[in-house]
Amino acid sequence: MKALWFLLLLTSAAYAQVSIRYDAGQEPVAYAVGRLQQVFSEKGQKLVPVTTTSSTALPAIWVVADKTIPVALRPHLPQKELEALQPEGFGYLWLNGRKTLVVLAGDAVGAQYGILELAEHLQGTGTYQTLAAKTENPHLIYRIVKFNLPWSPYRNSPATTLHTETCRDLRFWEAFLDMMAENRLNVLSLWNNHPFPYMIRATNFPAATPLNEQEMKDWQQFWKTLFRMAKQRGIQTFIVNWNIVVSPEFAKAYHAQEYNDRSDLVKRYTRESVTQLIDEYDDLTGIGVTLADWMGTFDGKMSPQEREDWIEKTVVAGMKAAKRPVKFLHRSVLAGDPMAMRGVIDRAGLTEPALVEIKFNWSHGHSTPNLAITHDYHSGKLDERFWTPKPANYQIQWMIRNEDFFILRWGQPDFIRQHIATNKQDYVNGYFIGSEGYIPAVDYSHKPSAAKTWRYAFEKHWLFYALWGRLLYNPATPDAVFAAAFDRRYGKGVGTPLLQAYKLASNMPLRLASFHRSTWDYTLYSEGFIEAEPSDAKGVFDRSSPFMSIHEFIHHETLDPQLLSIPAYVGLVNQKKTAPAGRLTPLDLADASEKDSQQALKLIASLRHRVNTGSGAFVSELDDAAVWSYLGLYLADKLRAGVALELYRTTGNTTLKAEAIQRLEAALGHWDQVIALTKDRYVPTPHVTTQNYGKEYTHFSWELMRPQVVRDIQLAQETTGN
Repeated sequence: MKALWFLLLLTSAAYAQVSIRYDAGQEPVAYAVGRLQQVFSEKGQKLVPVTTTSSTALPAIWVVADKTIPVALRPHLPQKELEALQPEGFGYLWLNGRKTLVVLAGDAVGAQYGILELAEHLQGTGTYQTLAAKTENPHLIYRIVKFNLPWSPYRNSPATTLHTETCRDLRFWEAFLDMMAENRLNVLSLWNNHPFPYMIRATNFPAATPLNEQEMKDWQQFWKTLFRMAKQRGIQTFIVNWNIVVSPEFAKAYHAQEYNDRSDLVKRYTRESVTQLIDEYDDLTGIGVTLADWMGTFDGKMSPQEREDWIEKTVVAGMKAAKRPVKFLHRSVLAGDPMAMRGVIDRAGLTEPALVEIKFNWSHGHSTPNLAITHDYHSGKLDERFWTPKPANYQIQWMIRNEDFFILRWGQPDFIRQHIATNKQDYVNGYFIGSEGYIPAVDYSHKPSAAKTWRYAFEKHWLFYALWGRLLYNPATPDAVFAAAFDRRYGKGVGTPLLQAYKLASNMPLRLASFHRSTWDYTLYSEGFIEAEPSDAKGVFDRSSPFMSIHEFIHHETLDPQLLSIPAYVGLVNQKKTAPAGRLTPLDLADASEKDSQQALKLIASLRHRVNTGSGAFVSELDDAAVWSYLGLYLADKLRAGVALELYRTTGNTTLKAEAIQRLEAALGHWDQVIALTKDRYVPTPHVTTQNYGKEYTHFSWELMRPQVVRDIQLAQETTGN
């Protein structure tokens, strides 16, 4: 009987066929159809490609990824339907009384996005026939992932080098590129100090690479496969280096300095390497360079013009000598003179506008959506000459660096929408997202357990990439899309409350980074309340530990000009004045943080009974949102304690000192809740921001920082009033 039932099941599945017509020669389309076939198979159906159709016998799905309507479709589909579609845009149209779905796009990448969204809809609903007709075009042309490589690394530490094996594994990159395609992230930028020795054996400088012949062949096969996989998914690839750097092997063999060697020898090597790299890797899209660090940033500074001259004589000259044109990424970091940069780009003779990346609020873009500082100067000042007058040969992409949360999941779609709405000027055509101190490959923080169902770190942080990618493509993408993604993972009904909990809880690091002005990487790590190095802001920095003490917290400038610092607010209180209109006080910020955190915890509590119905990762998702919530409560009480302590210091009112101590004791209670939610899930984690503080701080965990949280209470007790 069982055999008969199984036979009937197979027979019915064989007849459950859906026909599709598409151009298999368009690689992104073929890739997406392959993904769609997998989903149909999971639903017990078979997606069958057809190659010929007539106007009276249309397939169930027809993918049109060209500027011309196929002949058989013309009686049903006027050419004007294509006119609304921009590059990488797509649309859905129903024909034949909803018997034929047309996925309409002007190019293969747009068609890929349409097919992948169709697969997503089928996966969530069980049918594609409820898909609504629509047209969707990209809001921003460039949606770029910044990915630091662990070889020749910019940040050389255990937090970097532990990723080397995984980042050489093409299975990792296949999964990462799949994620990018699903989320409409269309550029992979790969960064390290000096990429050439791992990609080419320089013709005139063969000793520059540490690799033997077989190793070089293996590396070149790796790169060519990676770039080919990216191209198949409609993803552009850029190689980005820092600037005047050579390999240790080059320095030894050719008697050069490893850093900041401005000799003609190093110029020639760099120029020839750029040309050879382009010529040997046909699928590489572009080359990028920065102007900081080893262009004499620290010693023997080069002038802005000298930096640009070096770029022009090496990178730009190398690009011009190559057999084909590539795109050019010119970072603005420490450029110092936009006019010198404009001159280089004007003279480059590029076939497409250059990309100019500007760090939005320096290394901490997850802060305020208002542009307060950049990294174009050591001062962080804004120089409108980068975009005024509007550039003719380049456009700007904001770099949203994340040095603020590496362990906890994060997701606040409203922040991203507001950021794009505030900063999408006519000279802006893209965003970068990514970190300097964190590589999303090995998940080295989470303990092995039943809850750890993901292979790689980026898979744990799926919501981060989904939000940024989808919203950069279309900021009007509704929350329902992301709630549905939660439902697909953990069961219907969890998505809406869990997304809302994340929205509320994820405000915590944004608030801290907006309140506590920071600049370069080590000046803030929001999820740990760490300020390992002083920023250029005015304030207290005692170097007793990397933890942000109550005094460092009080006596510090804000990043967002709408926020009043604690001393500024206390000054108003002492003068019996109110805050100016439109300005938020530290107590306003505390109230908002507490309110959001409490609401998030209620939502999380309402979902705890569902933990046995979804993936084991569901528990981890809930716990991360709860950790953010308790950190939000910690922030609220630390703000209130800071105000009370500064009022005591300026007035001598001992009641205020007692209040500050009480608030800090409550803050310790919140921190202990964070420890309870993390100590059994996360191991002490190698962390670049704490490594300069001795053995005690080579790794980070909230439990290891507890003595510093207790120290805040002691500091308050020792504070004296006027």
